[in-house]
Amino acid sequence: MIMAQTPPPKKGSLWRTARAVAWGFFGVRKNSDYQEDIAKLTPLHIVAVGLVAAILFVVGLIVLVKFVVAP
Repeated sequence: MIMAQTPPPKKGSLWRTARAVAWGFFGVRKNSDYQEDIAKLTPLHIVAVGLVAAILFVVGLIVLVKFVVAP
């Protein structure tokens, strides 16, 4: 008996992961998009992109404060 195999789910791209993390930082996300991200994105990619985004956010704030406070 031949069993029908389902193709493996597509993995999310770097752009899709970055978009999901950006929406997470913003705090607004549609439930359907959230469920799709859960199915397609890997936790390791989300954590890596999240750490990079957090570091860029902190560096951006530091640069902004130095720009505003500069004489």
